[in-house]
Amino acid sequence: MKTIIIDGNSLTLEQISSLKNPGITIKLSKSARVNMKKSFNVVEEILDSEEIVYGINTGFGALSSKTIDKTNLKELQQNLIRSHACAVGERMDPEHVLMMMLIRVNSIAKGFSGARVELVQLIIEMINNRIAPEGPRIGSLGASGDLAPLSHMALGIIGEGRANVQSSEGNWVITNAKEALAAAGLQPTVLEAKEGLSLINGTSQMCAYLTESILNCEKLIFSADVSVACSIESIKGSISPFDERIHKARPQIGQSISAARISEFLQNSGIMESHENCDRVQDSYSFRCASQVHGPMIDAIKESRRILEIEINSATDNPLIFVEDSSFDVISGGNFHGQSLAIISDTLAINCHEIGSISERRTNQILDPNWSEQNAFLAQNEGLESGLMILQYVSAAVLAEMNLLANSVTTTNIPVSLGKEDHVSMGATGAYRLFKQTKFLSLILANEFICSSVALDNISETSSDSVTLIHSWIREIVRPLEGDRSFSIDTENLASKILDGSLCNVFEG
Repeated sequence: MKTIIIDGNSLTLEQISSLKNPGITIKLSKSARVNMKKSFNVVEEILDSEEIVYGINTGFGALSSKTIDKTNLKELQQNLIRSHACAVGERMDPEHVLMMMLIRVNSIAKGFSGARVELVQLIIEMINNRIAPEGPRIGSLGASGDLAPLSHMALGIIGEGRANVQSSEGNWVITNAKEALAAAGLQPTVLEAKEGLSLINGTSQMCAYLTESILNCEKLIFSADVSVACSIESIKGSISPFDERIHKARPQIGQSISAARISEFLQNSGIMESHENCDRVQDSYSFRCASQVHGPMIDAIKESRRILEIEINSATDNPLIFVEDSSFDVISGGNFHGQSLAIISDTLAINCHEIGSISERRTNQILDPNWSEQNAFLAQNEGLESGLMILQYVSAAVLAEMNLLANSVTTTNIPVSLGKEDHVSMGATGAYRLFKQTKFLSLILANEFICSSVALDNISETSSDSVTLIHSWIREIVRPLEGDRSFSIDTENLASKILDGSLCNVFEG
């Protein structure tokens, strides 16, 4: 049983992603409780003074100039949730909802949101009991927070709508939210002033999808470097382009990391030794320039992780309450705007496309007798059999999907709320788009691995220790090519193993 302590400052991407698995317990730290009570006391003080403060006793967005009577404030918060819970499209996966809830809890726990400890504790108990309110994915503009998706989350907290509950067998069952809470011994809450806004006015959906995407990208770029090594061995290519001196002459960090990895994977190769004096002068760019193409993604992932780690430990609602000794300030700002998240989603989506593009080209080379010096498409019986011909077609088709997803969403701006919210990031669209992009990239890399493994089966010389290790690992998932057959399940199974970290784990033994 693993416990995650929520203090508003130390949440990690790995902790968020761990919620995909049952058995994780969330606890609220003492410091978070103290900080939250301070900001909640400010809300109560404002209500007692009858001062007019946005988000506490006013309308929202373009209706912020409307003052709300103290007797109607609880109704105001309930109405906020109900009116904003109008997202559409496919339902979010329950695991992603739990991640979104955890990120929202951590943000509120910083103590700038004016919410009660009891509210956060209820959400924590829902996470611990694997209760994920049902909500459609589409509705956030990535500014003003992820309003619509988070409102569906909040509906479950107030006992309305439906919720997914995970059984002891691991299955998700849909039920009435109020009944789901009751079954866990929990009661829906009645939201106090400011609390509805605190729940929905943040970047939590964007962060949930970006968390999964960045973790996927880290596995994918490592796998891509491994795949380069396997493919170089399969065409009896050259290790020379990964010579450290080349990359010191152009000291881009990501490029150097990629080159060092590929070079290490190719050490002690009998295949390399067998063609030291061959007449092939240079490999094609998809092999020779692999590090120059992979490197920018390594750099982008590092910066994206830095930005996201800050974001998941930030207060992203509005207004924020700042308490210092006996004084306080309630300040309206724009921390809910997801521009930084949108930008990194665009950048990584382009990088994923480029990694997929160069991988597809290597797949094509492996299947080409001019490079592999084997039968066309690695068929056992050319003409009678087509071998792996269509794997390259499929990679090309997947790449076409990725090409569409590589387009920027950040450059789309549609003003809303009567023009008051006149610039939005579309970061929620971008983050989910990147998540899909990583799934597609895993399929293209899987096809490259399958093709290189079949080519290696037909080479008598011994490959490097690392490539031999990976080849054996692939053979545990994909059986050798002994004649034409469907590879759909093989590709999907191998792609799944790339994304769940199994390939990375091969080298940890």
